[in-house]
Amino acid sequence: MELLENPVRPYAWGSRTVIAELLGQPVPSPHPQAEMWLGAHPGDPSRLVREDGSRTSLLEALSGDPALLGEERRTRWSGTLPFLLKVLAADEPLSLQAHPSLEQAQAGFARENATGIPVDASDRNYRDANHKPELICALTEFHALVGFRDPVETIALLRALDVPELAPYVELLAAQPGPDGLRALFTTWITLPQSLLDGLVPAVQRGAISLAGTDGEWAREARTALELSERYPGDAGVLAALLLNRVVLAPGEALYLSAGNLHAYLAGAGVELMANSDNVLRGGLTPKHVDVPELLRVLDFTAGPPPVHAGRPEGGWLRYDTPASEFLLRSWSAPDGLTGRLPVPDGGPRILLSTGGKSCVRAGERVLELPKGASLFLGATDTGVEVESAAPGTTLHLASDGL
Repeated sequence: MELLENPVRPYAWGSRTVIAELLGQPVPSPHPQAEMWLGAHPGDPSRLVREDGSRTSLLEALSGDPALLGEERRTRWSGTLPFLLKVLAADEPLSLQAHPSLEQAQAGFARENATGIPVDASDRNYRDANHKPELICALTEFHALVGFRDPVETIALLRALDVPELAPYVELLAAQPGPDGLRALFTTWITLPQSLLDGLVPAVQRGAISLAGTDGEWAREARTALELSERYPGDAGVLAALLLNRVVLAPGEALYLSAGNLHAYLAGAGVELMANSDNVLRGGLTPKHVDVPELLRVLDFTAGPPPVHAGRPEGGWLRYDTPASEFLLRSWSAPDGLTGRLPVPDGGPRILLSTGGKSCVRAGERVLELPKGASLFLGATDTGVEVESAAPGTTLHLASDGL
């Protein structure tokens, strides 16, 4: 059991307050802080803080000490940590994006390696050979566009916008109100020449202005379209966003995103847990590299509302089950007073993160204080770990694999 020191990624869409406040740093931060990474991704691994104050890369520690993973996990995950935990803080919308399946990632990574594209190149799609299913669990109210909406409902939204220029596209979807129709409409919009986008996106913006000022069924979706069109004028992603479910998570609620799920996080803070990958295929709403053909190759056009997970009780924790075997998230919020000790589930390597309050964690004779923003790495041999005290308001998140 050792404390972790974690890198913070300064993407432009990040918050200047959330991560800085979490870590007890000056607020606002000098630059946007978008993600704090907790794990052993080669691109930016955490560091173990040893008892003597020295630091060691978690990636190197796992490679040098097989006991940290345990024999079963070491074999199952090829000697790597299978998950990556993040704190995500968005003040601005993220790009419209999806992630590949394992087979697609392996093929894409090999293909780009063969063409000689450097792994850190800005036009690289596949930075590793892994897939990236992910779970986002809200720390604050969290807004997102996730997955394709039922085409019948989308037709109603497009008609409510009352934009004559949209009429042929509405009829295209109405003629095939299913996955094939969504694919046809999305492909048409995402590949429109810029000359057409420069007329169509402002027309949608005008319709969104009128609809956003009402208290009608689609006012929130119209406000989102308006915000995106102002931030990204002439971007095909503004049109594509009209096809997606608009979701608001309350703190503690979570969404699971499988391969091919088109999404864009809009605003809010959350704990994100995923397979250990950084593969992102973008379709718009970003100045970064966009590869439309590759995005179309991986997208899943199955429509419907995304399931919102509230977690299920397990031994004092809330457990967020997903189909992904690489990761499992548990969370716990302290009552007014912790009576007795809270067992931390055993099983392979784990990361314990505090997002509120303060607690003390015991592993054998060793006790470590875990204030807000701090985190611990627990190896496979760290069994029988307990939270032995916690201040009111303490919130803990435990990441492990799903085996």
